[in-house]
Amino acid sequence: MPENQISTVIGFDLGTVYTGVAVGQTITGQANPLQALKSRRRKPDWSGIASLITTWQPQKLIVGLPTRLDGSDDEMTDAAKKFGRQLEGRFHIDTVMVDERLTTREAYNISIESGEFKNKQQIDSISAVLLTESWLREYTASS
Repeated sequence: MPENQISTVIGFDLGTVYTGVAVGQTITGQANPLQALKSRRRKPDWSGIASLITTWQPQKLIVGLPTRLDGSDDEMTDAAKKFGRQLEGRFHIDTVMVDERLTTREAYNISIESGEFKNKQQIDSISAVLLTESWLREYTASS
């Protein structure tokens, strides 16, 4: 699908226990959190991901790329890259990696500022919103 025909994207913040998920729209440039998916034996919930893809019919998948503050790889970098390759291979949807530095910290800050307690699953999905909206900003700026 040509870049100018993208309307729906799904963003993932891969974790060892939960994978945060968000759905975004290029028309609004905004994303909304979805229920985080629980990993199974430290592996992504592929059936849950397939269900989301069937429901939302995204034209692009966004995966957070965790790195250290200096940009070097951390312990989750290779796992996230592998996850991105697996998503693209399984679902045949263009998948892009987005820098996710500090998104979890920002998600915690959003939770504190809202005055609502957020559990780890909610924090992971807020992180997915932040990285998805980061991609959406770049996409709309270049369109």
